Amino acid sequence: MASASSNRWGRLIPVAFITYSLAYVDRANYSFGAAAGMARDLHITEGAGSLLGALFFLGYFFFQIPAARYAETRSAKKIIIASLVVWGVLATATGLISDIILLYIDRFMLGVAESVVLPGMLILLSHWFTRPERSRAATFLILGNPITVLWMSVVSGYLVQAVGWRGMFIIEGAPPLLWALILWWLIDDYPAQAKWMDPEEARRVAAALAAEQRGIPEIGGYGQAFRTPVVLMLVVQYFCWSIGVYGFVLWLPSMLKAAGSIGIVEVGWLSAAPYLLAALLMVAASFASDRLGRRRLFVWPFLLLAAVAFYGSYWMGSDHFWLSFALLVIAGGTMYAPYGPFFALIQEVLPKNVAGAATALINGFGALGSFVGSYAVGWLNGTTGSSDVSYLLMAGALLLSSVLMLLVHRPQIGLSRRPDGYPL
Repeated sequence: MASASSNRWGRLIPVAFITYSLAYVDRANYSFGAAAGMARDLHITEGAGSLLGALFFLGYFFFQIPAARYAETRSAKKIIIASLVVWGVLATATGLISDIILLYIDRFMLGVAESVVLPGMLILLSHWFTRPERSRAATFLILGNPITVLWMSVVSGYLVQAVGWRGMFIIEGAPPLLWALILWWLIDDYPAQAKWMDPEEARRVAAALAAEQRGIPEIGGYGQAFRTPVVLMLVVQYFCWSIGVYGFVLWLPSMLKAAGSIGIVEVGWLSAAPYLLAALLMVAASFASDRLGRRRLFVWPFLLLAAVAFYGSYWMGSDHFWLSFALLVIAGGTMYAPYGPFFALIQEVLPKNVAGAATALINGFGALGSFVGSYAVGWLNGTTGSSDVSYLLMAGALLLSSVLMLLVHRPQIGLSRRPDGYPL
């Protein structure tokens, strides 16, 4: 039994991690292209550069719910593999395009293609992992975000130096195409379909997941689910959270380069530091959340600390580069820490028939927050000539996100507490 359970973790979690990691390479490396001369070579203005960085998230918004519906009712595996092929082609094309209109289209469509990954993978994992495992499973998926940015920040700096920004996009865009072929043979949508899994373990997991659903209040359909106060609150909360995260992710290299007299390789190494802290905090938070059966307690305090750290970095200013940078590391790490408990919470307050679509709706509005954050931070940096106002924007958004998480409660249509007795 233990061996079969280990097989689930050993097979599915690396797959989820690698898939989301590849998506994050092609999402976040734009900041290195921008910092390494892409804007100069293509004559991209400050405003156009901010829009190019943000367009990905606009495309990411539109197809969340259709992708989640297909993943839940048809096949998460098939839609994820199709996404890998499409985004691999589009990511590689970023290094080949010289016309800015085509670049706008490419960035938008890259967002559309990658919009499948997070809701699709969360739905896939929800078919395989039970409540006491769910925060850790979600965290190991989303760890692909900070760990990828960690090594990508270093590797991209060297690639830009060696082959230029065009070569960087082409090289980093190719791996999803190969991974799509490998993924077809590695995963299945449900335990009952997996020839590599012990049948008794498959039945045990299916029975545990069914038992969980009996403890969750029923919701008639998507319309009712989307109007539920907890979903509406989480939509606004995640929108604000994402303003801070993606304003930071997309423009950190540019902010560091502008604040200090350092080269692109040094920018890469410094940009990696927040994501190392993020990875450590994400694992610690998810294990503690699963162990205690608590979710909100491992979300709002981290977001509050991130808001304080951004404000501290603003207060320090560019005259105290290293102190300001240390606070940015804390802000980056604490912003990422709550992801596992957060996505586990969504699966635990809504029934299976609507949880996937609700996750997609929440994540979709997170993409809109990402669009606002990445565009606003890029525009503010270019307009003001410094990152000070951007730090205030991110601090305010994260503070509001923390407060909103405190107001999240289970839908008042059934149980007020989880069936196992723990509050949210």
